Amino acid sequence: MPSQALPEFSTSVKLKYVKLGYQYLVNHILTFILVPIMAAAALEVARLGPDELLSLWRSLRLDTVHILSSAFLVAFVATLYFTSRPRPVYLVDYALFKPPHTCRVPFATFLEHARLITHFNKKSVDFQMLILERSGLGEETCLPPAIHYIPPNPTMEAAREEAELVIFSAVDAVLAKTGVRPKDVDVLIVNCSLFSPTPSLSAMVINKYKMRSNVRSFNLSGMGCSAGLISIDLARDLLQVHPNSNALVVSTEIITPNWYGGNQRSMLLPNCLFRIGGAAVLLSNRRRDASRAKYKLVHIVRTHKGADDKAYRCVYQEEDRDGMTGINLSKDLMAIAGDALKANITTIGPLVLPASEQLLFLFTLIGRKVFNPKWKPYIPDFKQQAFEHFCIHAGGRAVIDELQKNLDLSAEHVEASRMTLHRFGNTSSSSLWYELNYIESKGRMKRGDRVWQIAFGSGFKCNSAVWKCVRTIKTPVEGPWTDCIHRYPVHIPEIVKL
Repeated sequence: MPSQALPEFSTSVKLKYVKLGYQYLVNHILTFILVPIMAAAALEVARLGPDELLSLWRSLRLDTVHILSSAFLVAFVATLYFTSRPRPVYLVDYALFKPPHTCRVPFATFLEHARLITHFNKKSVDFQMLILERSGLGEETCLPPAIHYIPPNPTMEAAREEAELVIFSAVDAVLAKTGVRPKDVDVLIVNCSLFSPTPSLSAMVINKYKMRSNVRSFNLSGMGCSAGLISIDLARDLLQVHPNSNALVVSTEIITPNWYGGNQRSMLLPNCLFRIGGAAVLLSNRRRDASRAKYKLVHIVRTHKGADDKAYRCVYQEEDRDGMTGINLSKDLMAIAGDALKANITTIGPLVLPASEQLLFLFTLIGRKVFNPKWKPYIPDFKQQAFEHFCIHAGGRAVIDELQKNLDLSAEHVEASRMTLHRFGNTSSSSLWYELNYIESKGRMKRGDRVWQIAFGSGFKCNSAVWKCVRTIKTPVEGPWTDCIHRYPVHIPEIVKL
C-alpha cells in the first residue's frame, strides 16, 4: 500500500492562529505575569487568620505623620500627572464644499477647450489626453468658473471669487452643523498653498463673519497638499496652551490663478489633476464638546525629506512601449515619497502598533543587519493591528497604488481614496476630508474605530494624523456624497480611451 504524502506544514498548521496566539500573548504579557502574582497574594491573605493580619498591621507602626505624608505624596503625584497631561483635542464636526453642477468638466469638454485654446500646441493637447486617460478621474470633477472661459481668465478678481465661493460655503456649513457663532471662534487657521493674496484669506474670513478682534488667526501657504494636516498640528499646539478654546481650520487650494497656459509638460499636469474643493473643520479642547464630537485626535506626525529639482521637473515622464507613448510617474519622485513615508512610519509605528508587531519588526531588522541582508523586510500589519480605516491623499492613481503596495492594503482600505479621486479629483489639502466623508456616507464608521490620514506635499513632506471615533457616525443626510454615494464604488479601468 503506497504511503500517503505528509501534508504541507503551511496547510496542516493554521499559521494564522499561531500568529494570533503570539499577538495575544505578547500584547497581554503584563496581564499574564501580574494575574498569577495577585492570585498568589490573595490566597496568602486568605490563608492568614484575622489575628495574624491584625498583628501584621500593628507591626508596621504607622503613625499619623506617616499617613498624612503618604496621602500628601499621592495627592501631589496625582495632581502633577493630571496637570501635565496634554489636553484632549476633539474634532467636533467638519463640512465640505460641493461644487455646483455648472462647474462640471467632462473629459470631452476638457479636451475640446484645450484644442480651442491657442496657447496649446497639438503635442500638449495629446499629452493632456494621455494624462486624463490614466488619471483615475471621473466625468464629474469640477473646475472653477474662470477656467471655463475660452481662453481661461485667471485674474486676481476671479481667484478671489473662487476663494469666497469655496471657503464661505464650507465655513457656513460647519458653523450651522455645530451651532458655533463666529464670535465664539478662538483660533482661525486657513491654508492655501499657491494663492496668497493681500489681505490674506484668513483676514477675508474674519471680515466676512465679523469675528472678534482678538481671534488668533494664521494664514499658511506654500506647503502643498500636506498643508491640511500641518494646520491640524498647529491647531493642536495652540489648543494645548489656550484652555477652553476651539479652532476653525479651513483647507483649500484655489485653482484659478494656477492654471497653466504653456507647453511645458510637467507644468501641464496640475491642469489635468487638480480640481476645486475645500473643507472647514472645527476642533475643540473643551470637555463639554467631548459628548458631541465625532473624533478625538490621538497622534499627529510630520516628516520632511529633501528633494532635488529633478524630482519636481520630472513629475511625469514619457516612455515608448512598442511604439506607443505612455505616461509614468517619475521614479525619482516616488523614491523620495517612499523615503518620506518610511520616515513617517518609523515615527508613528511605535505610537500605534502593539508590542507583538514591534518585536517582529525589530527581529527582522536585526536579522537583516546581522545574518542576511537579503531577508525580506517585515511590513507591520497596520490594517489589523492599528487601524480600521485609511485616508490616503488622493493626489493621483500612482500615489495610491504605491501606498497600497507598500502598506499591503486591500482594495477596500484604499476605496475611499480611489473614489474621491474619481468623483472630485485632486482637491489638494482637503482631499483627506472628502475621503473621511466617503467612509461615513457608507455607514462604516463605528465607535472606537481608528483612522489614519496620510498626506503628501511639496518639500517632500509626509504627514500623518491618527483619529479615534468617539461615537458611531450616522450616515450624513447632506454633504458632497449624498446624491451619488449609492453609485460607489465604481470600477476604474487602468486606461479610459478618449
